[in-house]
Amino acid sequence: MVARKIEGISPEEADALIAPAYARRGMQVEVPKYRLPEHEMLPQLAYDIIHDELMLDGHARLNMATFVTTWMEPQAERLMTEAFDKNLIDKDEYPRTAAIEERCVNIVSDLFNAPDQGIGASAIGSSEAVMLAGMALKWRWRDRRRAQGKPTDRPNLVLGANVQVVWEKFCRYWEVEPRYIPMEKGRYVIRPDEVIARTDENTIGIVAILGTTFTGEYEPIEEIHAALAAQNASSGLEIPMHVDAASGGFVAPFLQPELTWDFRLPLVKSINVSGHKYGLVYPGIGWILWRSHADLPDDLVFRVNYLGGDMPTFTLNFSRPGNQVIGQYYNFLRLGRAGYTQIMEALRETAMTLARGIAEIGPFELLSDGSAIPVFAFKLKDEISRYNVFDVSRKLRESGWQVPAYTMPEHAEAVAVLRIVIREGFSADLAAMLLEDIRKAVAYFDSLSHHEPMAPAPGFAH
Repeated sequence: MVARKIEGISPEEADALIAPAYARRGMQVEVPKYRLPEHEMLPQLAYDIIHDELMLDGHARLNMATFVTTWMEPQAERLMTEAFDKNLIDKDEYPRTAAIEERCVNIVSDLFNAPDQGIGASAIGSSEAVMLAGMALKWRWRDRRRAQGKPTDRPNLVLGANVQVVWEKFCRYWEVEPRYIPMEKGRYVIRPDEVIARTDENTIGIVAILGTTFTGEYEPIEEIHAALAAQNASSGLEIPMHVDAASGGFVAPFLQPELTWDFRLPLVKSINVSGHKYGLVYPGIGWILWRSHADLPDDLVFRVNYLGGDMPTFTLNFSRPGNQVIGQYYNFLRLGRAGYTQIMEALRETAMTLARGIAEIGPFELLSDGSAIPVFAFKLKDEISRYNVFDVSRKLRESGWQVPAYTMPEHAEAVAVLRIVIREGFSADLAAMLLEDIRKAVAYFDSLSHHEPMAPAPGFAH
């Protein structure tokens, strides 16, 4: 190669700048993937290599499996980029970011009708928030038992087999017996009678879901609360409730404001919600809220001063960027109640229209219709045996769509379904394209003279 001359830089640097992007040396050799390269490379070259590899990922906007936000306004993205370097835990150094986090806690607490000023924290998604809520339930139960002079070695938690896997993790990590309520064909939420049947003096709490991962349905939280209140009154127990509102917490207040599921119910002591789902923020941000200070044990709160100032903290994680909190506050400020309501109504309409269209194709049966949260699940009718939902999922991937196929929880695992999550940024036009590709997939399998259905995928993981 003939060395170029550019004033102020070496000939080698000039060659690197002028050389065609995909003919230069760095693009003609494979870079090491499992050890550190011996030498540095140009920033643009490093960018191009990584950028090209990421093209092989699925397109996030076409991922109908994920609940997390895949589109935000450019102004929100800019604010979040500006806050990448701020460590949220450094509240003394970044007081305005800390103040914004506190405002968000109060806004969400007010949204959930808490009787007191906001008591809670941001978290890395609902996964961390669930761990914090579960710990508070266990600590409060343990305090009550100790005050009564009773043993504290056999705590249990009552929850449905339809919960997100983080609840299983909580029970295993913190040595709590999970008392799962099984699902059955045609019923994919828990019932009050099944809840009460599994409670005893060692029950630290009841978990009810506002928007299940499997079908998007709301569990009958108010009915469960009524049954639990009656049981507590007759037994003298003090079993509380936690509402896992990861998916529905930023939907129900806007679409079903009359639905009583939150802190209006006295036994609901804590609620988690995912800001990165229908809170409309990129992952990962979650929120954990408590009804009152009495529901958050003092010995779970730590105070440190080595970052400057006295800082109470109750999180499992420590250092993390403040940009997701900034993104959440942007949405609260930008949208308000009217904006969130408009978005959720639009998403629900898209979900329900798409669900109706799928049901009309012929071989599918709806398990939910998107009227609770903008999520619905559907299965093949029992008489369809030549292909299955896993075949349909694989066929849709050929068009770029990622539509998950999975079996339902224990005791209902014979039911295999497809699920579609409608999120901000998914238009009615895209929904029409997806519907057409589902029609084409069905027509393809109907045209085959012989086909061996795919084996079911491994157990569902969210």
